[in-house]
Amino acid sequence: MKLDKQELRQCINKLNSAKVLVVGDLALDEMIYGDAERISREAPVLILQHTKTKLILGGASNAAHNVATLNGGKVGVIGVIGKDYHAGLLSNAFNQAGIDCSKTVEDETRKTIVKTRISGSITTSITQQIVRIDRQSKGPISSETEEKIIKNVKSELPKYDAVVLSDYHIGNLTPKVIKETIDCANKLNKLVIVDAQKDLFDYKNITSMTPNLPDTEKSVGFFIKNEDDLKKAGEILLKETKAKAVLITCGADGMFVAEPDNKYTKIPVFNKSEVFDVTGAGDTVTAVYSLALSCGISPVNSAIIGNLAASIVVRQFGCATTTINDLLQALDQLVI
Repeated sequence: MKLDKQELRQCINKLNSAKVLVVGDLALDEMIYGDAERISREAPVLILQHTKTKLILGGASNAAHNVATLNGGKVGVIGVIGKDYHAGLLSNAFNQAGIDCSKTVEDETRKTIVKTRISGSITTSITQQIVRIDRQSKGPISSETEEKIIKNVKSELPKYDAVVLSDYHIGNLTPKVIKETIDCANKLNKLVIVDAQKDLFDYKNITSMTPNLPDTEKSVGFFIKNEDDLKKAGEILLKETKAKAVLITCGADGMFVAEPDNKYTKIPVFNKSEVFDVTGAGDTVTAVYSLALSCGISPVNSAIIGNLAASIVVRQFGCATTTINDLLQALDQLVI
């Protein structure tokens, strides 16, 4: 496809003009690094000499962080945190990123969602993730917590231009929270963008959604092998969700935007040869795409900017973010 760099540059410069609310499964990524020292005598496992620990906003929190670095912190989050040690760490991470977390809901019966990744330097040049430990509560939130979330969404949403529903299916986004949030947003003429890993048809009357290829296949009920299949899948998602556009991320094959009236656009991957870590790249795409839509940018150009942002963050280890200057520089270096 042919890209208009001048038009895209104008679009990127507009990204700090909108405010976004993220509702969903808020998480903290704990990145523990060490150098491989030797094999333990206790068990056939590596002993790592700890070098550093890095705390990063993950899950729905990562989507909010990506928005914050682009629009100067005009972003808020609503979700559940536990009454535990990690809740304080998550709140501190939000505050350091300039994200409004004042409307998070504390529930002492649930764990703050934490994903601990332990990585070791096997050689001087290779750092490899060895194991991941997940802390989270299974099952949906209680009806009491559910009502608190809905109340906070209704009070906060008037302040924002769009709401992103970031569903990792850890229990925050119940059917009632989803419906009440979408209904409230539609009444206020706010955009609704969905990032969900399954149950895509549970989201009705939305602005857009950003499923990946495997999740799209599960929802539409067939394997997607070519562009005709993508068109068919896009048409089904548009019909079932009543969305104004659907962005399907296709990994190494780029992206596909489906819009009503048989309007389809295939977008290639940018900087394919420089991938180091895809952790959180989907959150980046959703965040940048949602922010761009909120700024009045077309779905296709919004997707292109999201694609460009993903090409930047996959060059870094763990969940990462990008800035307007990073996007402009990457755009200038992009070979079309």
